[in-house]
Amino acid sequence: MIRTAVFAVAIAFASVSALAQTAPAAKPAAKSAAKPAPAKKAPADKPLPAADQAQLEAAERAHYGPYECDLKQSIDVSMNPKAPGYVDVKFGKQFFTMKPVLSSTGALRLEDVKGVGLLIQIANKSMLMDTKAGKRLVDACVHEKQRAFNDAQPK
Repeated sequence: MIRTAVFAVAIAFASVSALAQTAPAAKPAAKSAAKPAPAKKAPADKPLPAADQAQLEAAERAHYGPYECDLKQSIDVSMNPKAPGYVDVKFGKQFFTMKPVLSSTGALRLEDVKGVGLLIQIANKSMLMDTKAGKRLVDACVHEKQRAFNDAQPK
């Protein structure tokens, strides 16, 4: 019985080998003009939740416009044109959409809706942080209103 099974396997193997040797060679694949894959669109941003009254009031306290920062860097803060109560912050090539939140200390926190950036605005300066990396992106940012506040302080 074992001899029969071994013999059957040997015949099957021999026939497969013979077929492989007699099969015509496969034709090389025809070269077709490769079309580049269509560019994938970035997923559409989710619509921002409607701002409540506290957020709208906090947005009114934000200083809009350019800020001069340390190391000759700058940021620009503007109202989000699509969502009232939200603020856009541009730093170099980075762009953040932020939700303004008033803190108990009087500081204004602009919190990135994606959880990456954080702009802290106090009376005399502002600072932009990367909360994921836990570091400052830029410090000592001063808006013209903060500069006026600093100039009015006794020395």
